[in-house]
Amino acid sequence: MQIAKAGYHGILLPELNIGFDFSTPEVDHIFISHAHSDHMPRNRKESVYCTPNTYKLMKKRGYSGEATTLDFGESVETNSARITFYPAGHILGSAMTYVESDLGNVLYTGDYRTPPSPATEGFELPENVDYFITEATFSLPVYRWSSVEELTGQVRNFARTTLDEGYTPVFLAYNLGKAQEVMHMLAPLDHTVQIHGAGYKLCSVYEEAGIDLGRYESYDRETCEGNILITTTSALNNGFASNVSKKRIAYCSGWAAREATRTQLTVDELIPLSDHLDFFELINLCKTLDPKQVLITHTPNASVVRHYLDKYDIDSRFLDLEAETDD
Repeated sequence: MQIAKAGYHGILLPELNIGFDFSTPEVDHIFISHAHSDHMPRNRKESVYCTPNTYKLMKKRGYSGEATTLDFGESVETNSARITFYPAGHILGSAMTYVESDLGNVLYTGDYRTPPSPATEGFELPENVDYFITEATFSLPVYRWSSVEELTGQVRNFARTTLDEGYTPVFLAYNLGKAQEVMHMLAPLDHTVQIHGAGYKLCSVYEEAGIDLGRYESYDRETCEGNILITTTSALNNGFASNVSKKRIAYCSGWAAREATRTQLTVDELIPLSDHLDFFELINLCKTLDPKQVLITHTPNASVVRHYLDKYDIDSRFLDLEAETDD
């Protein structure tokens, strides 16, 4: 089967007239995995397939096209294939796309996480995968995540201790996905959270989906002191809460697993909370699926992943796509 790059982040199955996460006149059927900007169609009016929650989030991020929404487990048939969405556990609405055809079965992950984020619909795999297209954002053995329970405890403890000592806690997290997961973790504290305005407008979709985000409101510079704050690194660097002298900052990302991040960002706490799977989960998942071929994307270390897969006689190759930078 032909599986090719289509631009800086999209993937094309030309023989099946199918594309993933991009805009193009080359194919008729485009499937969008989730609403992060590097996976949405570049042409914001492109007709696509996606999940209902991805559609809602994309509309709030500027998408104005017509989308055919498919629930998880619901299939659509084209002249050459049958396509089904499976929950990816990355952010709300995120889906892996499973394509069944006479040329073989393809599973395109987009971005995914297992075990899943508690602020998503979960994670589920199909059977009989011939070609597995997987991101490998965290593609070195140094990246091994703690359990969700441990990370939740770290998030809550940082907020609670910081407030008790008279400081304002600030969590650095992407506006979509990570921010809402942190809010979900903090909800039992019953303390007001102020979130950056770009993230605030997305929270209603999470609440409509039944995700508890606790007590929250949009960031207000005049009243933010003493509340729990959530923003992005770029917004913090551009003056977010600069009027608050007594604040402590926690960086929430898989990249926090690198101690060098502390000095690079000048933060007080590193919380390695990722919305991607870690290195060992990636290798184990490839072993579980045992496909004919693994196609690796979104990584600077494809050779490392391939080295480990070679140990298990799993054929693999690299598709050079850019890593996620949704901030």
